[in-house]
Amino acid sequence: MGGVIINIASIEAILPFKEDLAHYSVSKAGVIALTRALAKEHAKHGFRVNVVLPGGIVTPGTMNASKGILRLRLGLLKTSYDFKQRLPIGRFGQPDEIARIVLVLASELASYVHGVVIPVDGGFLSS
Repeated sequence: MGGVIINIASIEAILPFKEDLAHYSVSKAGVIALTRALAKEHAKHGFRVNVVLPGGIVTPGTMNASKGILRLRLGLLKTSYDFKQRLPIGRFGQPDEIARIVLVLASELASYVHGVVIPVDGGFLSS
């Protein structure tokens, strides 16, 4: 028995930066708490449980949502600019960059990685 569980949360769970989205940040913090609880409870059954925190990832969905929101609130344009300026690598991420870390976590390459929170955010949280 056993297996691998990889949850996806957001860097917003650690450092909320968008106005009026407290509910989103709290829900993502809950995913981290759930991950840690599952890791503790199910390790003895052979399960590895980790959580990935994407941040600053450009997807068609985020682009479309941003366009719609920007029409209503120009302040988000500043938020996006400020976010990018804080990224040490100076660019937004791509979905495949999240997929690659998930692939590693799902493989035997990460057989001793358990119960951890892994930001994949271009260094945003460390800056």
